[in-house]
Amino acid sequence: MSRLDPSIEPNGSGLRRIEVITGTGGRRRWSEDEKALAVEESLAPDAVVSQVARRHGATPQQLFTWRREARRRAEAEGAPAFVPAIAENGAAVRTPASLAPKSEVAAPVVEIEIGEAHVWVWRDADIGMATAILRALRTQPGPK
Repeated sequence: MSRLDPSIEPNGSGLRRIEVITGTGGRRRWSEDEKALAVEESLAPDAVVSQVARRHGATPQQLFTWRREARRRAEAEGAPAFVPAIAENGAAVRTPASLAPKSEVAAPVVEIEIGEAHVWVWRDADIGMATAILRALRTQPGPK
């Protein structure tokens, strides 16, 4: 009988090692919340993707895939991209429309002044974003 033969030897002289697989096996599944948490951690300014992935029991490749999927979902949903704005006291810099080429500037439908802040709203503006901006301006303290 060959040593490569998987059958049990009749004389019982050889011991064989077997592997017992328990559990359901297969791949690890992460919930959407777990993925979102890992993606959020990996986007922190000083985060190291491989360390974040290791903490969550994933590989860096998986984490990069989750980040790419999250970015695509956000783009598909049309999520507004907000940039942090800092209100400072002082004169606002206004760029006159006359300085810009006419083909690039469409006349705003309405100009709103709240204190010293000026907001121009165009015809194709997202109403939700415009509302959020106006509410934020209304809650800001006036100049001192």
